[in-house]
Amino acid sequence: MLTIAEARSEFAPTVIYLNTATLGLPPQRSREALQQALTDWQNGTANPQQYDEPVRRARAAYGELVRVDPSLIACGSQVSGFVGLVAQWLPLGGEVLVAEGEFTSLTFPFLALGHRVREVPLERLADEVRPSTALVAVSAVQSADGRVADLEALRATGVRVLLDTTQAVGWLPIDASQYAFTVAGGYKWMLTPRGTAFFTLQPELVDELTPINANWYAGTDPWNSIYGSPLRLAADARRFDLSPAWHAWIAAAPSLELLRDIGTDALHAHSTSLADTFRDTVGLDGPSNSSAIVSAVADDEVPRLMAEAGIVGSVRAGRLRLSFHLSTSTADVERASSVLRGHLQRGGAQRRP
Repeated sequence: MLTIAEARSEFAPTVIYLNTATLGLPPQRSREALQQALTDWQNGTANPQQYDEPVRRARAAYGELVRVDPSLIACGSQVSGFVGLVAQWLPLGGEVLVAEGEFTSLTFPFLALGHRVREVPLERLADEVRPSTALVAVSAVQSADGRVADLEALRATGVRVLLDTTQAVGWLPIDASQYAFTVAGGYKWMLTPRGTAFFTLQPELVDELTPINANWYAGTDPWNSIYGSPLRLAADARRFDLSPAWHAWIAAAPSLELLRDIGTDALHAHSTSLADTFRDTVGLDGPSNSSAIVSAVADDEVPRLMAEAGIVGSVRAGRLRLSFHLSTSTADVERASSVLRGHLQRGGAQRRP
């Protein structure tokens, strides 16, 4: 196992970076792997068939993070593409239950295909499951404000769930095998480049979904399924793979292996402890160990204060959003707290974006 302190040595941001919920920072090992690949590309010595190895490594490491066998994991580039697979599979007529204000990559595919989508408050999601509910599509952690869904209550209903873990895997322990489907973008908490995404499904559903994006890389033997018929797709979830954006996966594999070597329990303890310390220090009431994302109303001075102090965050749903992850140090939290104390509060929308 790798300690948090050992892993943090791979990060060297020049600012107080509290914006992993928007874009994760790459560890040194990922930057070096990508730089070597770019050099090989420039020199004309790159061999595309060798790029299969980092995809394999990333799939395996992700499987360990979410407790799913690699044979049940598909790799692609965007969350919405995998959600579209599920939306195409789900018969029209059944209700799709979603949380109010859900990230639209999880909801638009169902709406575009004419599914009956019902929005309810996140806190009431499990209570609102009805006999007519065919699927619940929800983020484990809400992008806008970091609220964590009550997944235990949702599983207890017995309804099929499509769980978006984009804002969760990397800090929140997730057992993806407990859900019909999961989707995750890698470029936030998994610290991979944009253009990496994962899809898991339960074994009995592999043959039910139509691989509507079937392509050469989804073949049983990709480099021998480039030309001609018949259709010869992989027997497992690889049939849903999309042709990889090679350089993104070259950098993804080392990042995912770093997180795997630390372990989800340690990552969770580190991230939530820093977030809780920040909440307590700036006077934001809230449950402990709830989320690695802090959302708060910020006064008009906050943009200037953050810029002057070199604090990087984001604004979502009219509120300041700060996220605490592997690259965040105790000193970062102390500095950000001292700058923002007295300027944040819980409540409604922020006055200035």
